[in-house]
Amino acid sequence: MKSQQTIFSGIQPSGDLHIGHYFGAMKNWVALQNQYRSIFCIVDEHAITVPQDPEKLRERTLDIAMWYLAAGIDPKRSIIFVQSHNSDHTELSWILNTITPFGELERMTQFKDKSSKMKKAGIPAGLLNYPTLMAADILLYQTDAVPVGEDQKQHVELARTLARKFNSRFGVTFKEPKELIQKFGSRIMSLQDPTKKMSKSDENKNSYIGLLDAPDDIRGKIKIAVTDSGKEIIFNQEKKPAIANLLTIFSLFSGLQIKDIEKKYKRKGYGEFKKDLGNIAVAHLEPLQQKYRALKKNPEQVKEILREGVKSAKQISSKTLADAKQKIGFL
Repeated sequence: MKSQQTIFSGIQPSGDLHIGHYFGAMKNWVALQNQYRSIFCIVDEHAITVPQDPEKLRERTLDIAMWYLAAGIDPKRSIIFVQSHNSDHTELSWILNTITPFGELERMTQFKDKSSKMKKAGIPAGLLNYPTLMAADILLYQTDAVPVGEDQKQHVELARTLARKFNSRFGVTFKEPKELIQKFGSRIMSLQDPTKKMSKSDENKNSYIGLLDAPDDIRGKIKIAVTDSGKEIIFNQEKKPAIANLLTIFSLFSGLQIKDIEKKYKRKGYGEFKKDLGNIAVAHLEPLQQKYRALKKNPEQVKEILREGVKSAKQISSKTLADAKQKIGFL
C-alpha cells in the first residue's frame, strides 16, 4: 500500500540516455512508485540553460517519456509530464528567486563546473538561476523526498533552505523536502575514466553504454573499457576503481551480489569477466529496447499520457502556487 508521502524527480532531455540514467534513476523510480505518490517530470526547461537544437529537444523530450514507460513507470500509478507544460514551475521559480541570495547560487557545484568552461560575458543567467527552478519543481508538489544521486544533493538542500525561509517569512506554505539517495548504483562511472561520472555529454562515445546501443556496440565498449593494474577481480574503489565500476555494473545487470561475482571470477582474467558482462548487459537491455521501439511506433499514445499527466500535476501545483501568491501579497 502506498504511503501518502510524495516523491518528485526528473531527467533533462539534453542528450542520449545511458545505463547511469536507468540504474541511477528510472529503475529505482519503478520500485518507489509502489511506495509513494510519485511524480516524474521531463525537465525540458532545465535543458535550455545550455544551447539546444529545438527539433532535437522536442524529439528527446518525447523519447524520455518513452523510456520512462519502457522502464516500467506506470501512468496509472505515477504522474508523468513535461515541465514546460505546467507554467506553475516558472511562476514559482520567479517568486523563489526573490528570496534566494546570489551567493547561494554562485556556490552551487554544477554552476561552478559549467560556468568555468565559459567566458564570463557568455554565462547565461539561467545557468545561475536554475537551482531555484529546481526548488520550484520540488516544492510545488509538497514533496517529501527527492530520489537523487549524491551530485544533486546540494540542490535538494537549497530547496529545503528556501522552503524554510519562505515559511518563516510568510507562514507555512511548503514542505521541507529530504533527499532520498540510492545506496548502490546511483553513480555509474565512465568506462574510459573511472574517476568521472558516466555522462551523456561525453565526446568519447566509448565512455558510456547508451540505452539504445546495439548488442555489438555494448560488447565492444565493455571489451575496451579501461582496467586497473594486476589481474584480480576485486571491489576496491581506491586501488582498483575501474574494476570496481565494472563490478558495480555487473551486479546491477545480473542481480548478483558483488562478493558472489568476485568468487565467480577468482583466478579468472579480465577478458572472460568482460565477455560475460557484455552478454549480460545485452540480455538485460534487449527487452527494454523492444518496449521503447514499440512506444516509438505510437507517439500519440505517449503524448496523451503526457497530456493527462500534466492535468494531474496542475491539480496539485496550482493549489501550492495560489497559496504562495496569496501569502506574499499578490492581489
